[in-house]
Amino acid sequence: MRVIGLMSGTSYDAIEAAAADLALDGDRLLMRPLGNLSFPYPADLKNLINVTMPPAATTTQAMCALDTGIGQTFADAARHALRELCGDTADLVVSHGQTVHHWVEDGSVRGTLQLGQPAWIAEATGLPVVADLRSRDVAAGGQGAPLVGMIDTLLLRALPGTPAALNLGGIANITVLAPGADPLAFDTGPANALMDAAIRHFTSGAATYDRDGRRAAAGRTVPELLRTLRDDPYYRRPAPKSTGKEYFHLPYLQQAFAAMPALEPDDVLATLTRLTAVTVADACRAHGVTELVASGGGTHNPVLMRMIADELSGVPVRLSDELGLPADAKEALAFAVLGFLTAHGLPGTLPSGTGARRATLLGSITPGRAPLRLPDPVARPPRLLHVVRPPADTRPGVVL
Repeated sequence: MRVIGLMSGTSYDAIEAAAADLALDGDRLLMRPLGNLSFPYPADLKNLINVTMPPAATTTQAMCALDTGIGQTFADAARHALRELCGDTADLVVSHGQTVHHWVEDGSVRGTLQLGQPAWIAEATGLPVVADLRSRDVAAGGQGAPLVGMIDTLLLRALPGTPAALNLGGIANITVLAPGADPLAFDTGPANALMDAAIRHFTSGAATYDRDGRRAAAGRTVPELLRTLRDDPYYRRPAPKSTGKEYFHLPYLQQAFAAMPALEPDDVLATLTRLTAVTVADACRAHGVTELVASGGGTHNPVLMRMIADELSGVPVRLSDELGLPADAKEALAFAVLGFLTAHGLPGTLPSGTGARRATLLGSITPGRAPLRLPDPVARPPRLLHVVRPPADTRPGVVL
């Protein structure tokens, strides 16, 4: 089955599209990646997302405009991916949509909202679309996040020791696979979320992120600010757990600043970068991680990656590219896998990773132009992911 996965994370800087041929072979899921593309949001839509995200107030009209605008932009991304990556031939599109609210109270997720009406994607491509993948896990008592725990687990099972997969988006999450234990997945805390909020604030919106970590590299960690931020009770909560920009946002930062003397912007950015590195490392140490496989937009920040490596001295840190999954496309490929599992009647969650009562099939299906025909259900889920690389791909690393 040829599947297109579409993903936009909490940083909402772009829509990532990735395509892959997927097939089941006994207990293995075979994946042949076909490439990936990145589609920046139009400036006006990105601005509307920004002014609508918590803690801002909003209106039903704005939410309707977002649902339509995001759906149309995802449809454009899917149409390009279908033509440029798939030669106009595919079987399924899987859309994460754009998370605009993740409702958490006392550690429990009450609901989650991803916008981007899938009807626009189905109309643009003619293909069936699996969307709204998080809600079913929440309905089963789970966190609804991080859903990359499934592909991470399939990927990590071939590695020795206690490997972990790290994704650095707006929020950081890890999946840990210890010998003899069920997989564990959870959000460690902010990755880029607070850094992005700070630089938008300090530049009055002229910059949206710290390119290459240059501002952080020019500053120094402020110990008092780091202690205040690390004292947040979220970090002490047991996994499974999840969070989002509903919690880690500019007013959250400003509250921390209020107890501090005047701070230099570069020092704030250095401290926030260190916060991400420390909280990731704390989570890894707590679970005895022996190797870390990183992906996500935060891997482009060399200062952040260096800080993580420093905090995890003795633990190898490498990119998911070495295992065949491009760091920028892993989440899009993860959702392609989840949609593939749904189409085959297989659950896409791990209860130990989300805290749900049971593993569930994920998402709702919007038919394409043709009558909806799904594959015959499969009785047994895969245990391993085998990435089939093109013959010309000679990058070093493990092929699973």
